[in-house]
Amino acid sequence: MKIEVWSDFVCPFCYIGKRRLEMALAQFPHRDQVEVEFKAFELDPAAEKGIGKNIHEAIAEKYGISMEEAKQANHGIGEQAATVGLHYDFDNMKPTNTLDAHRLEKFAAAEGKGAELAEKLFHAYFTEGAYIGDHETLATIAESAGLSREKALEVLRDPNAHLNDVRVDEAIAQQYGITGVPFFILNQKYAISGAQPLETFTSALQKVWQEEAAAPMLQDLSTEEDVACADGSCIIPGKEEK
Repeated sequence: MKIEVWSDFVCPFCYIGKRRLEMALAQFPHRDQVEVEFKAFELDPAAEKGIGKNIHEAIAEKYGISMEEAKQANHGIGEQAATVGLHYDFDNMKPTNTLDAHRLEKFAAAEGKGAELAEKLFHAYFTEGAYIGDHETLATIAESAGLSREKALEVLRDPNAHLNDVRVDEAIAQQYGITGVPFFILNQKYAISGAQPLETFTSALQKVWQEEAAAPMLQDLSTEEDVACADGSCIIPGKEEK
């Protein structure tokens, strides 16, 4: 089974959804036969790296609400995060452009460390108040995930490094009509939109697994027999096999 996950590292529901999927997988008896692949999605491709505002100010400005309303909204999200063991430090979050973080994750995936880096990027932004738009900060996070700091910096300093990988993910998202994240696609057939309850992920895993186990690997659409070779011999139309 393959699960593709579109997300952004500054999306609070993406981290919650990621954790709920992981919780469902931890209970799933066939976990070792499930592949999870992270896909890039930029919520705001035009975002500046350093906007000079905290998250409360950014939310208030974006949605045209008061600072108090923004804080209340963020508090509610923080409460949801806490239900899956996550701590969100909204007061210290540093909104930023995430393209470099996505490029770095693609580098990490090529090195077999994509999942580790994705988790550390989420944790750094939401819990540690790290500025994940900064190259040195990103390199430190990469190093903590077991990657070479020097190679990470090389990737980050080259604006074209792994850029196409990110753009391919975003193009596929457009083809699927994905406009918000997190977004999960199971076996390129079933979709889960948003940080749904744990039960939704659990039932989806069971459904896809049962369907996968019940269905034949190939559906035979052949209409004629005796038009193939097997066991070292071929049947010639109109003649007996010798």
